[in-house]
Amino acid sequence: MQEILRRLEEMYPNPKTALNHETPFQLLVATMLSAQCTDERVNLITPALFARYPDAHALADASVDDVAELIKTAGLWRTKAHNLVAAAKILVEKYGGELPGTRDELEQLPGVGRKTANVVLANAFRIPAIAVDTHVFRVSNRLGLAEGKTPLEVEQQLMAVIPQEKWADAHHWLIYHGRQVCHARRPQCGLCPLRPYCRYYAQQSTTRKERTTEK
Repeated sequence: MQEILRRLEEMYPNPKTALNHETPFQLLVATMLSAQCTDERVNLITPALFARYPDAHALADASVDDVAELIKTAGLWRTKAHNLVAAAKILVEKYGGELPGTRDELEQLPGVGRKTANVVLANAFRIPAIAVDTHVFRVSNRLGLAEGKTPLEVEQQLMAVIPQEKWADAHHWLIYHGRQVCHARRPQCGLCPLRPYCRYYAQQSTTRKERTTEK
């Protein structure tokens, strides 16, 4: 496991979120939009959204229909529009327009789950956290860093094997690796520097040998 982590760190230096933002609030909005949507699509949506609603105070006064119109190329855009405006209202009324710095408080906001809260904590506040998205879930289980059936199980197992000061970076390493090499349908195992340590590759190799022997 330590060799896998060392190599991931070498492969993906200076990791950071792919979501464009200037403030913690904007990161929250972008992360909420990223559910069922690619980061590339979110980055096409947010410039116009942030130009009109740059902070929680502006978004809290927005019409849900106006927000929906700006984000309609994102998946689940109607629900997201309602959640964004509702979350902004709470931020203004309860926190003076600023983001709270704890997971529990963030998860009280409409449309904010554990993954979104962890992204904000790690990237906006540099509070150690591991957000488990589909890439992190898949790559962690394939490599053998975790063996979980739910995102929470994977998160807890990763926290147990990764030094706390590297949690935020490891989240990005695993995402990068999932996007660039360890694809969901056709992982590029032949090109992967982690192949010698990968549980998934070892299992696939064993399966191929058994099939060859049977023939």
